[in-house]
Amino acid sequence: MASIQRIHHAAIVVQDLEAGLRFWRDALGLQLDHVEDIPEQVSRIAFLPVGDAEIELVLPTTEDSGIARYLAKRGPGIHHVCLEVDDLTGMLDQLRRHNIRLINEQPVVGAGGRLAAFVHPESTGGVLLELYQAAGSWG
Repeated sequence: MASIQRIHHAAIVVQDLEAGLRFWRDALGLQLDHVEDIPEQVSRIAFLPVGDAEIELVLPTTEDSGIARYLAKRGPGIHHVCLEVDDLTGMLDQLRRHNIRLINEQPVVGAGGRLAAFVHPESTGGVLLELYQAAGSWG
């Protein structure tokens, strides 16, 4: 049976990456690990480690992406929580057996080469949930 390993990250949508960094990095003192353009997700992400997890500041890079629509509709703020799992395909099968609504029926390759899939907020009590399987632990 697939299992959850840890909270991987909390993703926060921002309108201005530098303004977000002024709070999370400069005011709170978190270290910026790196900033990465993710063309598949039409976004630019700043990664700030916190213990065994991360804060990810997500900036849409187009005006018509899903993240941009989310930002236009809801404004900046928490976008999703991500859990790392040991077997993403197995976890998706497990969720389907429980009639959980999935956004991604099959895993996609996400940031850092990790397998990823999203669970619809309709099934989670209103929280967009991302599931990750660590890079190198699949294939």
